Amino acid sequence: MKGRVLAGLILGACCTAWAGSSAHWSYAGDTGPDKWASLSPDYGACGGDNQSPINLTGFTEADLPAVEFSFQVGGNEILNNGHTIQVNVPHGNSILVDGIHFNLKQYHFHAPSENRIDGKSYPMEAHLVHADKDGNLAVVAIMFTEAEQNMALAGAWSQLPETAGVSRALASPADVEGLLPESRDYYRFSGSLTTPPCSEGVRWLVMKTPVSASTEQLAAFTHVLHHPNNRPVQPIKARLVLQ
Repeated sequence: MKGRVLAGLILGACCTAWAGSSAHWSYAGDTGPDKWASLSPDYGACGGDNQSPINLTGFTEADLPAVEFSFQVGGNEILNNGHTIQVNVPHGNSILVDGIHFNLKQYHFHAPSENRIDGKSYPMEAHLVHADKDGNLAVVAIMFTEAEQNMALAGAWSQLPETAGVSRALASPADVEGLLPESRDYYRFSGSLTTPPCSEGVRWLVMKTPVSASTEQLAAFTHVLHHPNNRPVQPIKARLVLQ
């Protein structure tokens, strides 16, 4: 039951405006990240020991099995919820991790990146959010560098809603597969949602190889949000970062 509740939170509200939640939150000021845990009892996990994002460092060598991606062209809606730009995805895209199928529900973006790798921050990061049949979550994170245009973003970016709360049906399905780097090597750690309620128990799979986005694409994202939307890195504490 706990997993189903967690999935309901992320699918219905994570990285959205949280219209039905108990407290407003933001990325700065009196409702910023350092205040989240005190804004509402619902957000108490934001002060937990296994929070995301983190600075991925001090890696532990492990025999990580390949993630099996089963993606197809299919993002059908783009949303500006005031906290991020999110692309909603219909059923039919999944990953296989630990022998468990996790279905892709949505993906969204943060600029600058939330996670860091050996202290390095990237201009943008995508989070591909998945849930299994019991509501357990797995997030695939992809870092972006500033270089050539990313064709997998081009269609969705041409329809970026400039007003918070506005969604648009995509004229052509978004290419989720195209967002992935050619190399699928990854880091793994146990973490949380990076927005309230910051629920823990999330599998994080961070792609080692970044992909590119153009200067114009990165600027378009920051233009529609008007502010950075990255939670500061959280203490790793006793967790291992596997590679």
